[in-house]
Amino acid sequence: MLRLLLSLFLCSFPLRLLAGIGELLPMPKQVIPNGECYTVVSAEEPPNIIVEKVTDLPQVPINKEEGYTLEVTKKYIFIQAISEKGVYWAKQTLKQLLVNKGGKMYYEGCSITDYPAFRVRGFMHDTGRSFFSVEELKKEIALLSQYKINVFHWHLTENEGWRLESKHFPQLNSASAYERLPEQYYTLQQAKELVAFCKAHQVLLIPEIDMPGHSRAFEKALGTPMQSEKGISILKEILEEVVDTFDVPYIHIGTDEVAFTHPTFVSEMVAYLHAKGKKVISWNPGWPYKAGEIDMTQLWSYRGKKQKGIPAIDCRFHYLNHYDAFADLVALYQSRILNVPQGDEEHAGAILALWNDRYIADEKANLLQNNFYPALLALAERAWQGGGTEYFDGNGTILPTDPESPTFKSFADFERRLCWHKAHHFANEPFAYVPQTAIEWNITDAFPNDGQLSKVFPPEKAIKEKYLYNGKTYSSRKAIGASIYLRHTWGSLVPAFYPNPQPNHTAYAYTYVYSPQTQAVGLWVNFQNYSRSEKDLPPRQGKWDYKESQIWLNGTPLAPPLWESQHSQLSNEIPLTNENFEVRPPLQVSLKKGWNLLLLKLPVGAFSTPEVRLVKWHFTCAVVTPDGQEVPKGIKYSVSRKKQK
Repeated sequence: MLRLLLSLFLCSFPLRLLAGIGELLPMPKQVIPNGECYTVVSAEEPPNIIVEKVTDLPQVPINKEEGYTLEVTKKYIFIQAISEKGVYWAKQTLKQLLVNKGGKMYYEGCSITDYPAFRVRGFMHDTGRSFFSVEELKKEIALLSQYKINVFHWHLTENEGWRLESKHFPQLNSASAYERLPEQYYTLQQAKELVAFCKAHQVLLIPEIDMPGHSRAFEKALGTPMQSEKGISILKEILEEVVDTFDVPYIHIGTDEVAFTHPTFVSEMVAYLHAKGKKVISWNPGWPYKAGEIDMTQLWSYRGKKQKGIPAIDCRFHYLNHYDAFADLVALYQSRILNVPQGDEEHAGAILALWNDRYIADEKANLLQNNFYPALLALAERAWQGGGTEYFDGNGTILPTDPESPTFKSFADFERRLCWHKAHHFANEPFAYVPQTAIEWNITDAFPNDGQLSKVFPPEKAIKEKYLYNGKTYSSRKAIGASIYLRHTWGSLVPAFYPNPQPNHTAYAYTYVYSPQTQAVGLWVNFQNYSRSEKDLPPRQGKWDYKESQIWLNGTPLAPPLWESQHSQLSNEIPLTNENFEVRPPLQVSLKKGWNLLLLKLPVGAFSTPEVRLVKWHFTCAVVTPDGQEVPKGIKYSVSRKKQK
C-alpha cells in the first residue's frame, strides 16, 4: 500500500461559496457525520490530505476503480482509493464539504463510503451540426467532472459538416463540403489537447465518426459514398488519422438511420478498428450485431433494445433537444437507467445527448434552450446513486401531489441542492431553472372543442370546482410543477397529466399566487416548447402559439412577446430565436398585495400540424424576479388561497 501526503488546492470552487453535507451533489452512497470539523486557517493554506492507495475496498461492491472512502476529523483528512479515479472523485466530494460560516472556514466532519452505480455517466454534443469552441467544451468538462460526470461523447461528423481536421483529405474541411458553419472544425492538435484535458479530469472522451449514414459532407468532399469500395478505402485512411489522434479506448462508428448497401461495410470497419487496438461503440437501432461482434451499443429512441451479451449505454428518452425545462427533468431524475437499479458488465450507464438538427447561432442559447446543466446534474446524481422509481412509464413527467410521498420528497431534496449549486457554482452559466415543487395548479377535465380552438368554455367565466357543460360534469385535479404536460411529446410512451389525451380538446389550468406586497415581477410563460431538432414555424405576432392558448392575470389577458422570427418556410437552417422562454426576458407583470389569479387556456387541435410537427399539449408558467434569476421572496402558490409553509 502506498501512502502519500498531498495538498489539495481548491481553486475551482471559491472558498466563500462552499457548503457542507446538506448540499452534496451527487449525494454519496453513505455519509456518517461525526460532529467534528477540520479547520482551515486561511484560503491561502489548503489542507493536507493523506491519500492511501489500496488494492481493494471491501466495502465497495461494484465499480471499485471509482470507489473511495473519505474521513474528515478535526485532526486529519484521509482518502482511500484503488485508483486515481477514486482519489479524484473523493476530492470533488471534499470540495463540497467546505463550510464558510461567520468567517470561519472548516470541512464538515464525516465518514463517507462512495462509489458509482453506473460506470458511464456522460453527455454528448452534436458538433457535426453545430460548433462549440474548445474553450467552451473544456469549461463544461471541468464543471461537470466536479459532479462525477465521466464521459464526453464527441459527435464530430454529420451531413452538415465534417468537424475534424484531416491531413490526408483536406477537402473534407473545405467550405464547399459544408451545409452549415463552413470551415469551422477542430484541428487534430486541438483534439489531442481535449483528450489530455479530459484525462486530467477523469473524463473518458469518445469520438464519433458517423458511418455510413449522416455522411453527405463526406460524399460532397470526396465524390463517393462511404459504402463504395473507394469510400471504404478512404474511410480507413481517415480512421487511421482518428486512431493516431485520439489516445482513448473507444471509437464510436454510428451506423444509425441508414440503408446498408454494402453487406460487409460495418464488419470491415469494426475489424479495422479492432486491429488498431480500439474498442467500438455503435448506435442501436443500427447495424444488427450479435454478441461478440461489437464492444458496446448506445440505445437511442424508444426502439433501442438491450441485447444479451453486449454492454449497453442508455440514450433512450435522453435527448435534451426534446426536453422542456421542468417536467422532463422530473422524469429524468426518477428514471431507472436501462431500467435496472444499478449497473453491471452489460448495463454500462447513460449519456444525455444534445442534437442540433435545428440551427441555433449562439453557444449560450444552445445550452439554455436544451436545459443542459440542470439535466446533467440530474443525470449525475441518478447515475451515481442508481435506483429510480420507473422507466419513464409510471408517473412520467408528473410529480406526486402528496408532499409526503417518497418520490416527491426525493425530487424536492434534489431540487433544493440543484438550486443551491446553481446559485453558487453556475451563477455565470446558462441555467434556466427555479424551484417548482411549491407550484401547484388545478387543471380541468378537457372540454371537446370540435377543432374550434378559440371556443369559450365555463372556466373563462368563473373558477369552480366542477362545471356542467352540455349535460356533462367536468372536474379539476391538482398538479405540481412549473411545467405540465397534458400530453407528452412522445404521446402514450411517456405518461402525462391526462391518461388518454385526445386531439380537439381544451383544458384550463389555474392557481393563486400570493405576493407579500405590490411588486413588479417576471413571468416565464410558454405553451409550445420548441424542440431543437424540428423545422417548426414561429408563432404569428399577437399569438402565443398555433393553438390559441391564452393567459390571464387577475382577469387581464397577457399579450405574448414580440417574436423575433416570422418566417413561413420550414427549414432547419433558419435559427430558433426567442420562441422558447429560456432565451427571452421574462414577461414583465405586476402582482398586487395578496392573492393573484393566474388562469391559462390550453386548447389543442391535431397533435401534428403543418406549422409544428410535434405539437406539445403543455405549458410552462412560473413567477420569477424581473431578471429571471430566482423566485421573488415571499411568493406562494395555492389552488385554494391557503399560504403554504
